Amino acid sequence: MVQSIPVSDLTLADVEEKFGLRCAEDDSFFLEWQQDLPAISDAERQALDQIKSSFLYLSKYPMSEEAVKLVMLSPLLSMAGFYNPPFRIKTEAPIQIALEDEGKLVRGRIDILVLQERFWVVVVESKEAGFSLEDAIAQALSYMMSSPHQPAYGLATNGSEFRFIKLEVQQPPQYGLSDLLTLQRRQNDLYGVLEVLKQVGRLVQASS
Repeated sequence: MVQSIPVSDLTLADVEEKFGLRCAEDDSFFLEWQQDLPAISDAERQALDQIKSSFLYLSKYPMSEEAVKLVMLSPLLSMAGFYNPPFRIKTEAPIQIALEDEGKLVRGRIDILVLQERFWVVVVESKEAGFSLEDAIAQALSYMMSSPHQPAYGLATNGSEFRFIKLEVQQPPQYGLSDLLTLQRRQNDLYGVLEVLKQVGRLVQASS
């Protein structure tokens, strides 16, 4: 019987080892999160300010992963245009990845998967407020390894912190991370989160 490994059990070091991944050292590997970003409107900025204010208030109390999705992720994905054609979403999408050298399967469920036809636009892995972002990155990378198209993009968040991920399955497979975007700064980093989400959607449409 094939042994199954829950994705939630894997650390970032485990993911790098099992999939032969390495973090790209060249900053030019992942420029999409910082160059030629689409502008956002004043109305969008006001809406993002309200989302930040609401989240910071609610995060004073225990917040589950579902609450993070409701308060933070849902409005961001809507503003990025991912609820409208040509995009659609899946939640709790089951994934399994064979580790041929080990004879094992990595299994899990993607929190939110944004699709354009069969193209994965972005994998979103969320955690409850205060949870380590590194664990969310490890899970998102595991899921992205099964993407049918490359490069693959992901977003890991615990509601107050965000990091975008780019993965290219080449020899060897490489991934890159954006800088940390956080609500703890005086400025509203949600502006940048929305800009990158829109950028990823634009890039995928241009390449399809």
